[in-house]
Amino acid sequence: MIRVLVADDQAAVRAGLVLILRSAPDMEVVGEAADGRRAVALARELLPDVVLMDVRMPELDGIAATRELAGTGVDVLVLTTFDVDEYVFGALRAGAAGFLLKDIDADRLLDAVRTVASGEGVLAPAVTRRLISAFATRPRTSATLPPPGLAELTPREREVFRCLGEGMSNGQIAARLSMAETTTKTHVSRILGKLGLRSRVQAAILAQELAEEGRADVPPHDEAGEPL
Repeated sequence: MIRVLVADDQAAVRAGLVLILRSAPDMEVVGEAADGRRAVALARELLPDVVLMDVRMPELDGIAATRELAGTGVDVLVLTTFDVDEYVFGALRAGAAGFLLKDIDADRLLDAVRTVASGEGVLAPAVTRRLISAFATRPRTSATLPPPGLAELTPREREVFRCLGEGMSNGQIAARLSMAETTTKTHVSRILGKLGLRSRVQAAILAQELAEEGRADVPPHDEAGEPL
C-alpha cells in the first residue's frame, strides 16, 4: 500500500486530490495539510511514501517544505502550474522527485505517485523542458562546479546524461540511443549515484548548465539532438 500525504491550501483542490487517490486500491491517504509547516510536521510524524506538495502555501511554501524534508526518506511531488516557474527552481535544488501540473488527469496522477513510490522520478517532458530552459537562461553569478563523479561516467552514461539535459523520458532516450528502456533506467540510476543526485530533475538541470557553459564533457545539442 502506497501511503500519501496531500498538502494544498485550497480545500477544493485538496479534496479532489484525496478523492482521486482514495479511488486507487493500492493507495492510502494518511494525512492532509493546508500549509507547508503542517505538511512538514505530518510528513516527519507519519513518514508517507509520497507527499503531493503545492508550491504556494501559507506559513511555509512548498519549496521550503520540500527542502526541510530532504534526507527524511520522504519523496515529494511538487504541484505547479506554468505560471509559477520561478517558484519551482528551489525545489529542483531541494531534491523534489518531480513535478505535476494541477490539471493532470486522474490516471496520470496515480501513475505518477506509483512511479515516485517505486523510487523513480516523474518528469513530464513538456514541463521539464520548459523548466530546464527557464532555469538555464537565468543569470548566474558563477560557473557551475561539476561534481567529482562526472569524470566517472562511462561514454554511454554521458550520452544518457545529455539526453536527461533535454528533458527526455526513458522511452525517448532508449529510442534515440537504440537501447532497451530497462537498460536506460539502469544507466539513469548509475548516473544519479555517481553524481550524488537525488532525482532526474537535478541531473537534467546539471546537464543543461554544463552544456550552456560549453563544457567539453557535456556538449550542447541542436534541436535534432546532434552535437553542435
